Amino acid sequence: MQDGEPVDLLIIGGGINGVGIARDAAGRGLSVVLCEQGDLGGATSSASTKLIHGGLRYLEYYRFGLVREALAEREVLLRLAPHIVSPMRFVLPHEDGQRPAWLIRIGLFLYDHLSHRTTLPKCEGLDLARHPAGEPLKGNFRKGFAYSDCWVDDARLVVLNAQSAVERGAEILVRTRCASADAVDGQWQARLIPIAGPERMVRARAIVNAAGPWAGRVATEILGLPTAVPLRLVKGSHIVVPRLFGHDMAYIFQQPDRRILFAIPYQGRFTLIGTTEVDFDSDPAEVRIDDGEIAYLGEAAGRYFRAPVDPTDVVWSYSGVRPLYGAESGAASAVTREYRLEVGRGTGGAPALSVFGGKITTYRRLAERALDRLQPFVDLMAPPWTSNDPLPGGDLGVDGLDGLLGRLADSIPWLPAPLRRRYAGAYGSRVFKILDGAGRPEDLGEDFGGGLYEAEVRHLVDREWARTPDDVLWRRTKLGLHVADATRARLAEWMAGKGCDR
Repeated sequence: MQDGEPVDLLIIGGGINGVGIARDAAGRGLSVVLCEQGDLGGATSSASTKLIHGGLRYLEYYRFGLVREALAEREVLLRLAPHIVSPMRFVLPHEDGQRPAWLIRIGLFLYDHLSHRTTLPKCEGLDLARHPAGEPLKGNFRKGFAYSDCWVDDARLVVLNAQSAVERGAEILVRTRCASADAVDGQWQARLIPIAGPERMVRARAIVNAAGPWAGRVATEILGLPTAVPLRLVKGSHIVVPRLFGHDMAYIFQQPDRRILFAIPYQGRFTLIGTTEVDFDSDPAEVRIDDGEIAYLGEAAGRYFRAPVDPTDVVWSYSGVRPLYGAESGAASAVTREYRLEVGRGTGGAPALSVFGGKITTYRRLAERALDRLQPFVDLMAPPWTSNDPLPGGDLGVDGLDGLLGRLADSIPWLPAPLRRRYAGAYGSRVFKILDGAGRPEDLGEDFGGGLYEAEVRHLVDREWARTPDDVLWRRTKLGLHVADATRARLAEWMAGKGCDR
């Protein structure tokens, strides 16, 4: 697209909803520009519990439609991105005083059957006195239940959608803020200001406000649109501690305050515990876990695990702000992840669609519905298509990830097995592009340490919009948990030398 020509859509926000809409729209023939003030998925979309799930707890609030849609999307994402979405078995321990066992059985039965097409194992009862899942638990938990959901690398899900959008003609601008947008003659004229470089004016037939926790502010302060949508900002925090159990199942724990807590095997050596739900009224860019949340998560886990979880055990923590639609008061844990799509008009009728709420599991359906709402204002050249087209690297065939690992072992035997597994799980079939032309480890360029080579960093910079060490170590990969300070320092030096921060 040439400068000065109007685009069909300007999307504000590079979280999962923004990139999902960009991908769908570009694939239907629309011209799309997306601007993100920070890194792709740098806020809420990389601060989730890393689950693709139906939302078992929403059955308690009779949100059957929400659960059914999420379970259907769970199956879709398993097909589209089998390298970053994988099945996981969840264990729900039970003891007297919690929700009755019969009620849990009914809920799990519904959970299994609300999704009519599932490839995952059904729920079952467990004798925790004999089952391996009972070993790390306190002795009073002697029975429980198991059911299936999925794990996801949330930050990579965002990047893969952005890659797919670009391959279909979209333009992605990271570290670029939308400073203003004026409605002129039925179109929007937006001023985009990058961290480095000259500002840019973009004309657009329609704007999508997908700014997540900033969506309300963007609607009123940037677009000048009134909004009556009740939006509640809630902080969710997680902690990562050394591994608390040796198997590959996750746990879901019921708390006395009726909140739900997850304990998930993470990065081989760790356990991820979360999440909290705390009302938040500050700048989402400054969100941090506090001592009270760390204590709450540790004490909550300690009700179940034999090994105590002390604040000094925390090796990493992260927090995000979730914009919850539909509730201004009451317990945050009772608010579901439903969403609202609101269309407003600027001066002269310029249309803008704002996205309020939502959850990572149903981002693709949200994108389809967003384009349905935009249909009167833009010329959609094709019908919905994203449910059957794999995300980049997801075309693994019937052999799946195991087949890819086998092909890597046969064709690149010199690549260490742990690195093969990490590459395959991150990049899927596109791993061969990173390794193209390499016949030995030295061909991958500088070894920064911890399994991070220059060839991968170049790929992340050139193809995945990585601009800082944190982009590489905490979002595109999770190597920040594994590498030494010397690796971080050398990576920062290398990226600065390449001008990545510009």
